[in-house]
Amino acid sequence: MNLSEFKNYLLTISEIIYFDSNEYLREKTSNPFRLKKMIDIAENLLANTTSEDEKYFLMGTLGNLYRFYGEPQKAVNILTECVTIASNQNDSNREIVSLIRLGEAIKYNDNPMKALEIFNEVLDKCKANDNLFYVDFAMQHKGKCLLELGRMAEAEKCLKEALELRELKGDVSLIESTQQALNFIKNWNAKYFTEKP
Repeated sequence: MNLSEFKNYLLTISEIIYFDSNEYLREKTSNPFRLKKMIDIAENLLANTTSEDEKYFLMGTLGNLYRFYGEPQKAVNILTECVTIASNQNDSNREIVSLIRLGEAIKYNDNPMKALEIFNEVLDKCKANDNLFYVDFAMQHKGKCLLELGRMAEAEKCLKEALELRELKGDVSLIESTQQALNFIKNWNAKYFTEKP
């Protein structure tokens, strides 16, 4: 399979990834065998490319795939390298995307406080580079991180800001993702405040 074919194959990933409502809406796979096949193909393509752009794409993809697969340390290692590549290329867009992915991997690797630092760093970079395109992503991930830390009021504030930005973009899948997180908080609040000790 070449890179172009692999990119087409990746378009099917939504068929096997879901948000686990029992674990703060973390992304999980319903088909680990198919996910492992994607990982193996990406690893093979990565081992056989000399193109920096292809390496960056494949490493970013692998970082996400390993996180979905339940191997967050592998995701952290590869995404740390992605951040370095983007930084060396002075590509602020790539650096921001890589940092968001790295923050998620670090959160999945049981270090939500460090992840929160990274999401705040991303928001600072977005402001410094006058890059508003990724602010909703940073706010979304920061909100979900705060949610895992039990800081529900702060999480809700971040997610509402992300939702406003996403409504301006008009991307239905992004809007739904944020709405799902806000519904999670609403349900959590209803349960938490109505249960008797």
